[in-house]
Amino acid sequence: MNLMNPQQLCQAAQDNVQQVSIEQLRAALADGQRLIDVREPAEFSSGHIADAVNMPRGVLEMQLAQHPDVAGYDDALQRMAKDPLYLICRSGGRSALAAESLQRMGFKQVYSVSGGMSAWQQAELPQVTE
Repeated sequence: MNLMNPQQLCQAAQDNVQQVSIEQLRAALADGQRLIDVREPAEFSSGHIADAVNMPRGVLEMQLAQHPDVAGYDDALQRMAKDPLYLICRSGGRSALAAESLQRMGFKQVYSVSGGMSAWQQAELPQVTE
């Protein structure tokens, strides 16, 4: 059995999901698309993209139906799955793992942001801090 280290696992996920650049994310956000930040709450509060919803990677699949756009609907996951969904983390690894998981759940239009918040910050794009 060949073991994968965390970097190899993230790379394999990145190879299996659709990735977008921060420029593509900006266009999607301008069009009103959903963004989920899969970082931990402390990371999120230190700086995040406006209107992003924080659902940490470890609980994403269980909390997805609680997204503010669909919470309270019996068909919450079906509502989430019909539109594009963008995922971001610090550098793109966790968001790719999350995207891969959502694909297994049946999501067809799920995108991982390549470079994550690191790329967003390097481009000096606006962010919110708490």
